[in-house]
Amino acid sequence: MKILMVCLGNICRSPLAEGILSKILPENFTVDSAGTISLHEGEHPDKRAIETAKNHGIDISGQKSRPVTVHDLQNFDHIYCMDLSVFEDVISLAQNEEQRKKIALFLEEAGNYGENTDVPDPYWSGMDGFEKVFLLLEESCEKIKTKLLTPKS
Repeated sequence: MKILMVCLGNICRSPLAEGILSKILPENFTVDSAGTISLHEGEHPDKRAIETAKNHGIDISGQKSRPVTVHDLQNFDHIYCMDLSVFEDVISLAQNEEQRKKIALFLEEAGNYGENTDVPDPYWSGMDGFEKVFLLLEESCEKIKTKLLTPKS
């Protein structure tokens, strides 16, 4: 199974989510990340994201930002978007209903988060913002893992 995490620039939220989910899912799962803009294409994640992940035993330093593509919608089984704006951008790339069904808001997929469907973007915050986002992503990734590994009846 192939899973894609998507945020705006692919340097904060989606690299953290990719790192967390990659660590907790079995090896037969592939997890990747992308952004809806190409501003940071080819760059490694934000240093604060790398440090936060490292503090939790996860190495994301080798990841590189890339933009989401139409090809991704064909090749990934699940595409999780970090906020509503990202979701709308990714949905606009979908060429058919099958592709649209693959795309979901990350927090909605993880469970009932009420009206808070956006993972906050920590880019404009300090290390504390990255830590809070990491913990939210970690909790949500555990819920998504359970969903993915529970057989459908």
